[in-house]
Amino acid sequence: MRQYSADLTPPWKRPKPVPEVPAEAGLVVEEPGTGFCGAVIRCEAGTVTLEDRFGKHRVFPLEPRGFLLEGRVVTLVRPPSGGPVRPTRTASGSVAVPGARARVARAGRIYVEGRHDAELVEKVWGDDLRVEGVVVEYLEGVDDLPAIVAEFAPGPDAKLGVLVDHLVPGTKEWRIARSVTSEHALVVGHPYIDIWEAVKPSAVGIEAWPRVPHGQDWKTGVCRALGWPENTGAVWQAILKRVGSYKDLEPELLGRVEELIDFVTAP
Repeated sequence: MRQYSADLTPPWKRPKPVPEVPAEAGLVVEEPGTGFCGAVIRCEAGTVTLEDRFGKHRVFPLEPRGFLLEGRVVTLVRPPSGGPVRPTRTASGSVAVPGARARVARAGRIYVEGRHDAELVEKVWGDDLRVEGVVVEYLEGVDDLPAIVAEFAPGPDAKLGVLVDHLVPGTKEWRIARSVTSEHALVVGHPYIDIWEAVKPSAVGIEAWPRVPHGQDWKTGVCRALGWPENTGAVWQAILKRVGSYKDLEPELLGRVEELIDFVTAP
């Protein structure tokens, strides 16, 4: 006697099986019904909590075929441990994405003023930038900014963000920044004469950054005042090693870099 399946759905109409993926901490998925994309921060009986890059939390049911992972439909399941998961963080404070591959680089770019600035941004925001596919390049000086913007020709799919040192009203930097009028380019800055000053004094073991007389090279003046060697390149590398995360940087810099990343990656 023939055996017949109770499922009378034709084979070509049956949904294809999808992989089951443990909802481990840091796994980035998208809930297709709402479009919410975020990293797993908690998985409990029947639900998973996601956190997006802005820190917003959403709770979703663990339903079959309920999420997208790198564009593919998956079923999230509770991790084998059965306990709550705790996310790790990147140096910028974002949820880390273990094993994440770098996204193909966007057409948009972020420019920063100087090699030291670029190295600091890379150290603190590098993981985030690779996930977002944002490339950081550096300006030799803010005087080159108008020509670079004109050559870059920013547009809706190729936005340009620029971080400028000492962007204070009335300064040369401020006047140059104001000359950039493209709606697809954003120029922001911090108030510090040099990026060194955006590192909290406590991170490098000093009470405060010294005042340097006007007309004197700021970095050299700082080294002399603090009794450091006047090899500014070597001193900067020593400072950079003392920066472990965003907690070692001043808020005036943190906010501006996050603003640029949001601008360049916005749809």
